[in-house]
Amino acid sequence: MKLLPSALLLSVLAAPAAAQSLSADRIATTVQTLSSDFFEGRAPGTRGEERSVGYLIGQFEALGLQPGGKDGSWVQTASLLHTKLGEPKTLGVNVATALQPWQRGKEVYLSTNRPEDRAVIDRAPLVFVGYGVSAPERHWDDYKGVDLKGKVAVFLVNDPDFEAAKGEQVFGRFGGKTMTYYGRWTYKYEEAARRGAIGALIVHDKPGAGYGWNVVVSPQGESYDIVRAQDKLTSLALQGWISGEAATKLFADAGLDLAAQRKAARGENFRPVVLKGETFSADIPVEHEVVESHNVLAKIPGSARPDEIVFYGAHWDAYGKGPADAQGNTIRRGANDDGIGVAGLIEIAHAFKSQPAPKRSVVFGVWTAEERGLLGSEAYALAPVYPLEKTVANLTIDVLQTAGKARDVILVGAGQDDLEDDLGRFAKAQGRVVTPESLPERGLFYRADHFSFAKRGVPVLLMMGIAGASDLVDGGRAAGQKWVDDYTGRCYHQPCDAYGPDWKLDGAVQDIELMYAIGRDLAGSVRWPEWKAGSEFKALRDKSAASRR
Repeated sequence: MKLLPSALLLSVLAAPAAAQSLSADRIATTVQTLSSDFFEGRAPGTRGEERSVGYLIGQFEALGLQPGGKDGSWVQTASLLHTKLGEPKTLGVNVATALQPWQRGKEVYLSTNRPEDRAVIDRAPLVFVGYGVSAPERHWDDYKGVDLKGKVAVFLVNDPDFEAAKGEQVFGRFGGKTMTYYGRWTYKYEEAARRGAIGALIVHDKPGAGYGWNVVVSPQGESYDIVRAQDKLTSLALQGWISGEAATKLFADAGLDLAAQRKAARGENFRPVVLKGETFSADIPVEHEVVESHNVLAKIPGSARPDEIVFYGAHWDAYGKGPADAQGNTIRRGANDDGIGVAGLIEIAHAFKSQPAPKRSVVFGVWTAEERGLLGSEAYALAPVYPLEKTVANLTIDVLQTAGKARDVILVGAGQDDLEDDLGRFAKAQGRVVTPESLPERGLFYRADHFSFAKRGVPVLLMMGIAGASDLVDGGRAAGQKWVDDYTGRCYHQPCDAYGPDWKLDGAVQDIELMYAIGRDLAGSVRWPEWKAGSEFKALRDKSAASRR
C-alpha cells in the first residue's frame, strides 16, 4: 500500500517527483519499529534512549542528511534532573492535631524537581489562591499580595473565565473556553515558586484539565527538569494534583464549600483563603540523578540562504516501562505519541531529498523529554544551534489520527500566526477544509514542543490529531470523535498506545503531506511568517525584525 499526494497538491508544489516520496508502508514500519519491545518505551536516560537515538541517526544518515548539531554532531546534549518519589513516610493533611493520611495516586499525585534525598513539608499552611493568575495586562490578580513563603498553594485548573457565564465580570477575559498559558499547570507551579511557596497542589477536574485522573498519575512519581544552578532551583519541595473528591473534603474540613469557592474565584475581588485548621505534611524519599539525554538534529543545507532555517520537530521519547496493565503489558510504547510524528519527519526528509536542494536550510529536531515537560525542545531553545531570529518557522507533528482519510484538518491555536493561512491554502489543494480545534480549553497550543519556539517569538504550526474530531470520509465527525475518545480515554500514555491492525494511515499521510507542502513552500521563498495582531508572541518576534531584512 502506497498513498500518494493528490495531483492538485503536486501542481501547487510544482514538485512532481514528490509523488513517490511519501509512503504509508514506511510510516507503518517506522512506528512499529520505534514502539517495539526493543526500544523499551523510549524513556530518556535508558537503554531505550540509546537505541532510539542510534536508530534515528541511522535513518537520517541513510537519507543523505547532514548532522545538524554543533561541530558536525548528530546530537545535542540535554542535561536533565531525573527524580522519583519513594514510599512516603508521612503524607496527608493535619486536621487539628490528627493526620488524615492521603494515598499517593488516589487522593493526591506528587512529584519534585529538587535534587534532594527527601521531599519534606512539615505542617505547612494551605492557601487557596483561586486560579493562581497574576495578569496585569488583563487587570487580574488572584494573589492580592498574600505571603506564600513556606506555604502550600492550592489552585483551580484552567483560566478564571473557563466556567464563567455571560454577565460575570470575567466572562471572555481569558479567551473563554480557549485556554491561555495562565490556565496551564506549568504556569501555576512557576508562579507559586516565584512567590516562595514550598508546595503547589492543583484541584483536578476532567473538563478543566482536559484529561482524566489516569493521565495525571501516569508518570508514576517520576519527574524531569533541566539541570539548574542552585540559585535557580524551584522553591517547591513538592508539586502535584489533588483529586476532585479529596479536594471537596479538604475544603469541607476547613468549613468551606469548594463549589462556592470556585464561583468566588471568578470575581476580580477574590482574595486568597487560608484553609483554617488544616496543614499539609509530607516526608517522602527521593531518588535523583542527572541524566545526559539527547536531541537528534539533522539538516538539509539551503542552496541560496542557508542561514535561514525552516525547522521541523517531533519527540522521540515516550514513558518507558510502568506497572502492568490488565493484559500484563508494562511497556508504554508511544506508537502514536509520538512515534508517528517521528515517522512523519523521516518521510518529510525523504520527500525533500527527492527534490533539488531548498533555497533555505531545513532542519529536523527530534526531541527528548517532551513527555516530561517539553524539556528537550526547551534545552534547544535555551542554547539554539541556529539563531531563533533567523528561524523561519517551527512545524511540529505530535499525534496523528489513525482512523482514515478526513475531509478536514484540525487547526490548533487559531488566530496566532499566518501559518494557519498556509494550512488553509494547502488543505484546499487537497480538497479539504480547516476546522478549529474542538476543545480549546485543553490548551494544546501550550502542550507540544513547538511552544518552546513560540515563547521565543518563532512562528509555529502544530499538527495534532487529538485536537478535535476529524470529519472522516468513512463515518463523518461522529467516527472522528469516537477515535479521539477511545485514544485519549484508553491509550494515551498507556501500554495500549501500540501499532495495531486497525490503523488506517491514509489520513495521517494527508496531514504529513500538508506539513511537507507548507515547509517546502517556506524553504523556497523569501517570506517570513508573522504573528497575528493580538498574539502574545508578536512583540517578541518584532524585536528581532531588523535581523530578517
